[in-house]
Order: sequence, then C-alpha cells, then structure tokens
Amino acid sequence: MVSSGLKKIVSPCWKPSLEGDNSRSSDTNGRVDGLLWYKDSGHHVNGEFSMAVVQSNSLLEDQSQIESGSLSCDDSGPYGTFVGVYDGHGGPETSRYINDHLFRHLKKFVSEQHGMSVDVINKAFAATEEGFISLVRKQWHNKPQLASVGSCCLVGIICDGKLYIANLGDSRAVLGRLEKGIREVSAIQLSTEHNASIETVREELRSLHPDDSQIVVLKHKVWRVKGIIQVSRSIGDAYLKKAEFNREPLLARFRLAEPFSKPILGAEPSILVQKLYPHDQFLIFASDGLWEHLTNQEAVDIVHNYPRNGIARRLIKAALQEAAKKREMRYSDLKKIDRGVRRHFHDDITVIVLFLDPLLINKSYWRGPTLSIRGGVP
Repeated sequence: MVSSGLKKIVSPCWKPSLEGDNSRSSDTNGRVDGLLWYKDSGHHVNGEFSMAVVQSNSLLEDQSQIESGSLSCDDSGPYGTFVGVYDGHGGPETSRYINDHLFRHLKKFVSEQHGMSVDVINKAFAATEEGFISLVRKQWHNKPQLASVGSCCLVGIICDGKLYIANLGDSRAVLGRLEKGIREVSAIQLSTEHNASIETVREELRSLHPDDSQIVVLKHKVWRVKGIIQVSRSIGDAYLKKAEFNREPLLARFRLAEPFSKPILGAEPSILVQKLYPHDQFLIFASDGLWEHLTNQEAVDIVHNYPRNGIARRLIKAALQEAAKKREMRYSDLKKIDRGVRRHFHDDITVIVLFLDPLLINKSYWRGPTLSIRGGVP
C-alpha cells in the first residue's frame, strides 16, 4: 500500500511495433519507440537511475523493476532501493510471476525479521520459487507448458549503506568504481553467474550429480545442462526440478528419457553483501542479452564517458551495433527487423543503471515520492 501523500509511479503497459516509428510518450514514466521502452532518467533513494528494455522475442521474456522509498531497511527507519532483472526463457510467464511476487515476499520477510539480511533474501527467493511451482502444479492439466518455462533472476538491494546482490542464472551486475588519482573507472563484476559455459559451473553440476555422465553435454559447440538448457539455476523450469512433471501431457521434447530423483537445476541464489564507498560511482544491472555483446569494462566506460540522461538506452544501442556488426549488417537495417525474427540477431535486453550519490547512501530518511516502476510489462 502507498499512503495518499505519496505518488506511485508505475510504468505503462505497452505492445511494441516496428522500431523506426516516431517515439511516442506513454506517460510520465517513459517512452516507447517501436521495440524499445525507456525511462531516460529518474531519482531513487540513493541517487539517479536510467532504464531501458528492447524486445527481440515474439513475446517479451525480460521483465524488470525498480522499487525505492517503500522498502524499509530496519526498524530505525532508513529506506532502500530494490532492482530486479528477470530474464525469462521458454516464455514470459515465470519472469512476469517474479515481477509480481518477489518484492512483495522480500518486504514481508524484512518486516518479520526487522531488517534486511541474507536470510531474508533467501526466503524471498524460496517463496517465489515455491509459489511458481505451485502454480505449475495447479495448471498442470490445462497448461502443462508452464512446467517448461523459467527465468533467471538478478536482484540488487541498497539498504543503510550496504549493497546486496543476489543472482540465479546469467544476468549480471557490474560496479563502476573510480580509481584514486587516475580518474578512470574500473569494472567490478558483483554477481556470480550460473551458466554451463563456465567450467566451475560444470564442475559443480558433476559433483552434485556424480552418477549422471550426461549432466552437462557439449551440443552444437554450446555446453548445456542435460543437453537442454544453459543455466544451472533458475526460478521455474519445473520439468527439470520435479519428476512429477517429467511425463505427459508435457511435450515429448521436454521430457527426459531417464527418471531423476533430485532436482537437476537449483533455485538458491548466490548472494554478495558489501559496504558502499564514496568512490563507488554506479551499478549496471542487465540481462545476458547485453553482456553477449559488451564486456564489463566497455559497458562501464560508456556509462562513465557519456551523460547520465538516456545512458541505459545508449548501452542497448551499443550492444545492438555490435550485434549488427557480427552479422555484417548496418545497425539501421537491424532496427527494421520485427520481433520474433529479431531473435536470430540478439536476445531481449534489459538495462538498469543506478547512479550512487555518496551523500544519500547512508541517508536515514526519505521524503521523496515512492518509486515503483517496471520495464517490459506486456
């Protein structure tokens, strides 16, 4: 609930068309330009932000949100900022579910435990996972395909001078830190990724499933869990976690030939907690679609060297320019390709940049409007 004295901002529902259309105002939150939704600038409890989403799939599978001013860090009253990037696969249902439920669970457990903690975050992730699996079970006979839908889940929380990063899957959070005396900003990756392309992830899977020689398979030059999926942890993907869904009426292409007794994919996030310092300049949260085309340092350099206004949109443009270059085509031609077909060139991409004001990081009160904004709402 938002008190009557506070203004709640919610991003618009939108249905993208071809890029190249004249940009049109959607409301005070942002704008839609073809397959692109963006909010060039805004304020959160701890500074400013920029946010953008571009669609490539027939249905947008990325979802995201920023919540600020409504998350109480502890009983003494400081307020925090929450960022979520949810990169769906197999469909948009899981990422939409996370967008609707994860933050609510987090607020509930913060209230119950009188503060933010690793335990609170773990409980919020677990409740979201359990809720979606329960939904799959309830709709098993009517919508069995829900068992094959999942989502990566990247969360960032700033509370009382501390930064919490929690991640499932291969979205990524990167910190831009100003190096003393040289005026350069270093890129520091904060999130741990769970993708079978990483050797340590493959080793982890093999150690968890010592009797399964096919737990990771190199297929068409890509490492995949059971030859199916690249990520080793997610929300959803019930067909790889619960044997009860490894049967009809689920489509045969999703069913494993051999039974399994324990979950193949995990749902426990990797969590990092650290203090924020005055030389910590900004945070970039983005789905894998961005990092497929830009390195951490390239992204950080763009944010550091260009104006804050519209910087998330600029990062997406840089990634799309690289995607076009890889296919030996012009960026202007790539923008003309419709959703669905566009997926052959790049994935859905979500980018949220949080700028950090050192004077506001340890702020003990918040007098601004409550911010609740979502990108990629279909």
